[in-house]
Amino acid sequence: MSNLTNAPLIDEHRGLSEGATRLRHLILGHIVSRAVHVAAELNLAHHLKEGSKDSAELATLCGTHAPTLSRLMRMLVSIGVFAERGGRFSNNDISELLRSDVPQSMRAWARMFGADFKWSVVQELLHSVRTGECAFEHVFGEEQFNYLTHHPEEAKLFDEGMVSGSELINRAIVDAYDFSGIATLIDIAGGYGSTLCSILAKHPNLKGTLFDLPHVVTKAEGFIASKGLRDRCTLAGGSFLQNVPKGADAYFMKHIIHDWDDERCLQILRNCHAAMPAHAKLLVCEKVLSEDNDASFTRILDLVMLLNTAGGRERTEPEYRTLLEQAGFRMTRAIPTKVENWILEAEKA
Repeated sequence: MSNLTNAPLIDEHRGLSEGATRLRHLILGHIVSRAVHVAAELNLAHHLKEGSKDSAELATLCGTHAPTLSRLMRMLVSIGVFAERGGRFSNNDISELLRSDVPQSMRAWARMFGADFKWSVVQELLHSVRTGECAFEHVFGEEQFNYLTHHPEEAKLFDEGMVSGSELINRAIVDAYDFSGIATLIDIAGGYGSTLCSILAKHPNLKGTLFDLPHVVTKAEGFIASKGLRDRCTLAGGSFLQNVPKGADAYFMKHIIHDWDDERCLQILRNCHAAMPAHAKLLVCEKVLSEDNDASFTRILDLVMLLNTAGGRERTEPEYRTLLEQAGFRMTRAIPTKVENWILEAEKA
């Protein structure tokens, strides 16, 4: 069974070179991405959780045209998503992750990145490369985070996608850093509190504060309660571009600094500096670009930031160190995790 990451080096039937074979797959990569998005939207993996089904059975369950659904499924099978035997389709290890009820589910992530408000931005990559401008603002006339405040359906997709992305890496974060010596921790712009909940669950003596925009914190309360952690988590609404709560032992930010240009990064970091007691730690959790051009998921995400944020980007460790120093911090450690993320620990200089 062939797939895009395991394509034959030489296409014997067409005489294509290795480069031509791989480039052909890359050129049609947007079709693959869209097909996975459609599978997530139709919840196909959920419909197959109890066992295999033919295309007619699947089509009845998800309200689609059976012959066309069969074509979609066969294409997905050919790249390793779903399995097929005797005309009946079933889940495999990859398609299982398109269920919402499994560990490391990526269904919400697939739905978010394939949603119209994201897809239309990707189409403007050429504009961003030509001008250096944010494609999202070019398409919608405002910053992504402002847009989401008055587009509730898109905001719901975005929030669920962020939770899904966080849950892929939360275990690696809590395993990599020892939070046991911390009594109080503030998660700055922590969204629904997925990562904070993971930290609190592992460290029962720790108390946390989730700090984010007021409308985000309101939606987060139910998520935190569902984890049984509401009694150990304070909710605080506000903007880190203005100030952050004072007095905690540690201030944690995950995937925040990469959203902003250097000027606003420094504003956020200086607001943290002003709020932190002398003994407090700042923990910046980000993907870190390597100095070389080896194949890297972080390199792809760097273009995601280009498209969706004004000035946001992934950075190298020296670039993060420079930002921290300019904001009055001294980076004490750079701690790798088992995923692409690093935890950059800093204290007041």
